[in-house]
Amino acid sequence: MSMFRPLIDAFWSPDIWLPPNTQWSDLEPNDRVQYTDHRHLIYPLPMAVVVLLIRYLLEKYCFSPFGLSLGIKSTKPKKVPNNDLLEDMFARNSKWNHKEVVGLAKRLDWTERQVERWLRLRRAQDRPSTLIKFCESSWRCFYYTFSFHYGLVFLWNKPWLLNIDYCWIGYPHQGVTRDTWWYYMMSLSFYWALAVSQFFDVKRKDFWQMFVHHICTICLLSFSWICNFHRIGTLVLLTHDCGDIFLEFAKMAKYAKYQKLCDFISVVFIFVWLLTRIGLFPFWILYSTSVNAPQVVNQMFPAYYIFNGLLFLLLGLHLYWTHLILRIAYLSWNSGKMDGDIRSSSSDEITLDDDSNTKIDDINGALPNGTI
Repeated sequence: MSMFRPLIDAFWSPDIWLPPNTQWSDLEPNDRVQYTDHRHLIYPLPMAVVVLLIRYLLEKYCFSPFGLSLGIKSTKPKKVPNNDLLEDMFARNSKWNHKEVVGLAKRLDWTERQVERWLRLRRAQDRPSTLIKFCESSWRCFYYTFSFHYGLVFLWNKPWLLNIDYCWIGYPHQGVTRDTWWYYMMSLSFYWALAVSQFFDVKRKDFWQMFVHHICTICLLSFSWICNFHRIGTLVLLTHDCGDIFLEFAKMAKYAKYQKLCDFISVVFIFVWLLTRIGLFPFWILYSTSVNAPQVVNQMFPAYYIFNGLLFLLLGLHLYWTHLILRIAYLSWNSGKMDGDIRSSSSDEITLDDDSNTKIDDINGALPNGTI
């Protein structure tokens, strides 16, 4: 262990993590104030296991029975007739162009329509049931609703909710309260659980964007905790959780075939998304971290620039998803209903129908999923 001590000391150098002329000893807990402790970041890992267990129990005993009571089907499409040649081709590439379809039809002595139908059914075979997707959205809706209301209640009397400058006044000597501690630990445990469960949940087109999003979120929360940026961190969490409530609720309505309710909630979601992710986040929070913070704190440090860089990376993801949202909103407006889920499963992209025409087979639910 002694051989790694220089590296550990260099990593935790106060010159990197803390403002100039500030030492770790200055932020040691005492009788008057409780500061953030980087050692507490280990707690969300076992807590993530508890979160996964809670999710499993809720999906099995609450969300699934509720979905069935709404008439949501739990059955998956029937298996396609086995064909070694087509299976081998499908394993190498699940997207066939017209030339490949014609070649396979000749080799099998089938019509082109038969090959296209087999491909469509084979793709459908890998899709999860509607009930599984409903349960996933129900879990996320449950968590975001709980997290948003918890954050709103405990932040209601905090001075930095109405005056963001209090995120920097007195920094870094800002104590962390018990409710803030729990807000951070619960959020970190949820995103650790989400980063793991993503590999087993419904595969969507923006899988890797969402994975980067989850890792970015964990890094942001961890950085803000270590550097005592917990006040601005609570505001970032609050402004992001509220929009996802409507996103997941709209998906639930879509899966239950309450189209009018889905349309209404989708419109509310788009409004809240634009207000929080494209409005409050860059022009309130990022403006404060980039402009106000250096003026109040005076001398910044390397960890601050990393933290702020991650916030701008998060904004880049928001802009990417906003482009998709507005595109789907435009297409949905033309079709007469909110029939789109940008984050549809990977097998739900452009498919060949029975008449060998292309169509968007399943743009279901509401739009991209992503919190801080």
